[in-house]
Amino acid sequence: MAAVVEATVERLVYVADDEFTVARMSDERRAGFVAAGRALAGVQPGETLRIAGEWEEHPRHGRRLGVRECERVMPSTVQAITLYLGSGLIRGIGPRLAHAIVSHFGAETLEIIDGRPERLREVVNIGATRQAQIVAAWAEQKAVAALMVVLQGLGISPLLAAKIYQVHGEESVKILTDDPYRLIGRVRGIGFHTADRIALRSGVPEHSPARLRAAVLDRLEAAGARDGHCFMPRQALVAAAARLVEQDDEPVRRALDALVAERRVVVEPSPAVPGQTVVYAKEQHAREVALTSHLRRLHRSPSTLPMRSYAEDDSLSDDQKAAVNVALTCTVSVLTGGPGCGKSHTVRVIAATVRAMGGTVTLTAPTGMAAKRLSEGTGLTAMTVHRMLAREPEPEEGTLFQQSPVKADLIVVDEASMLDLHLATRLAAAIPAGSHLLLVGDGDQLPSIGPGNVLADLLRVPEIPRVRLTEVFRQASDSGIVQAAHRIRAGELPALPGRGGFWFEEVDDPALVARRVVHLATEAIPRKQGVGPDQVQVLCPTRGGLTGSVELGRELQTRLNPPGDDTPEHWAGPVVFRVGDRVMPIRNDYDKGVFNGETATVTAVDAQDRLVRIRTDDGVEAAYAFTELDDLTHAYAITVHRSQGGEYPFVVAPVTAEAGGVMLRRRLLYTLVTRARAWVVLVGGREALETAVRQLGRRRNTGLAARLAMALGG
Repeated sequence: MAAVVEATVERLVYVADDEFTVARMSDERRAGFVAAGRALAGVQPGETLRIAGEWEEHPRHGRRLGVRECERVMPSTVQAITLYLGSGLIRGIGPRLAHAIVSHFGAETLEIIDGRPERLREVVNIGATRQAQIVAAWAEQKAVAALMVVLQGLGISPLLAAKIYQVHGEESVKILTDDPYRLIGRVRGIGFHTADRIALRSGVPEHSPARLRAAVLDRLEAAGARDGHCFMPRQALVAAAARLVEQDDEPVRRALDALVAERRVVVEPSPAVPGQTVVYAKEQHAREVALTSHLRRLHRSPSTLPMRSYAEDDSLSDDQKAAVNVALTCTVSVLTGGPGCGKSHTVRVIAATVRAMGGTVTLTAPTGMAAKRLSEGTGLTAMTVHRMLAREPEPEEGTLFQQSPVKADLIVVDEASMLDLHLATRLAAAIPAGSHLLLVGDGDQLPSIGPGNVLADLLRVPEIPRVRLTEVFRQASDSGIVQAAHRIRAGELPALPGRGGFWFEEVDDPALVARRVVHLATEAIPRKQGVGPDQVQVLCPTRGGLTGSVELGRELQTRLNPPGDDTPEHWAGPVVFRVGDRVMPIRNDYDKGVFNGETATVTAVDAQDRLVRIRTDDGVEAAYAFTELDDLTHAYAITVHRSQGGEYPFVVAPVTAEAGGVMLRRRLLYTLVTRARAWVVLVGGREALETAVRQLGRRRNTGLAARLAMALGG
């Protein structure tokens, strides 16, 4: 039955990745009815909508209105206006203030705010500052709503409106129509495909030079973001960009030449492959050159470490003794080895030896989880690389940091496989000549999330001293996890179904795999092991699919932190944040004091100030505006890449053909298994497991090893 209804959104029930939205709504005749459809994309609690559609009977969810068309309208009743203002849509107005404003002005409230805002000061607790804040927020809300209409007319998700307005303000509509490619890289969530759709629907010609230049930059950026490459071969880049825009190679070559002339990219002979010409983004080229220069400086500088004789530790193996000697005598060195080979104990001995000589030591790692593990493994204080570079802690009694941490005689970086080109460059640039830099890591783990492969590149340079620990100590050799990890590293299938900490459950259907993973993580393992679900981490090879981190994370969130009338929440597109959620920042934010890879808990969802507040496991409190929530991801299920540097008591992971392609590789499986401390349970198909063990990953396009070998050999 067809219907046209004007109703207010009470709350969002569900938002899918394709923006299909389910909302609970109310009008003057009925309360709590359900509306659903893609036309509802971007609606927020408190908004009044005029919706048209058909009443339908859903087989699982009952009667609801299937929405075909949706139009935002200003609320007209006192009740609707109160809900609108108190919902948080207008920053600075919460439920109490909304009630006070509407009680004073009644049905004229919105007219007063829009046309005579000076009258707001008639309301108790509204002074000049609060009035100005409300007026600005009202203007922003109107502008974003208008921008949503423009985006919908272009066939683009209205969810992007607030993000575009945050960056470009009143110029947003002009940029959309005149130069939408300017949005790429500036507005989160807008890449080439979205900007290109806007441009083409706005009349930009398919062969536009601006379009072709954007395509070249997109393919270059994608190679770094998706595959970790620092450069692309010139012809491969041209061909990829030409395919993207369905144009011939020649105009794309001209676009690339224009980017070179604008100094936005660098074209040069390959540092690694003779006869090949490669293309770098300007920033990546500058970082690779700078990192080479700083490593050469550190490598060639005379040591400032106070050298005294030291007694060898008889508890060390010969390889460990060699590692101690290398760290003490070489200003740049690398220590590698697999699980159970004693890297942490070796680092503890090295640090103790340096301190006994009168030197200073800084222990650091790329993420908070990795720094915590380093502290636990050595019994010494450690910090993240980001915190080390961002601040200079006050000297504290009993700590290692009696001076600036980057000026220590020895700087140890654990989990060095996680260092991408950007972070490694910042780190090396900050270390003064004469300090010792010791990179510690497992070269068989996954490389960094960001572009580059720093640890692997250093291991390819003969002039960089290194020691690899190979002996598995007796106390570790009994671990099923350690045994499985070393077999995987050697390209051998672990003993199945497993023993002593490693277990494989063979399930072929992805839907059944997903259900089994959720059951193990939320019920079976906590019950059998006598632990809480927070001690079990779900790791996934990929984000997408039934067994990816997104879908599994949603199901785990529903089980472990379900919606409730008393649980504040906010939907950011298809993602809902609730008080109590486990989350993880995915970008460094020095102003907030939070960094990529830390884990945290949502402590508040503040509708009035439009903020989600979190507390990290280290006690740092931070606030994210609703428009910044792309910088947070839920931590119920995370990708293996996101887990690097972490260790969890219990790990459950799907291993299915869904994770095929470039993801299901030996390094990924090896990294996954070594994240568990007590037990790791893999659920999936045997064939998928065999594929992961058999297939090696692709080498990243990097020039650091070749540049550094030339710099140190010259």
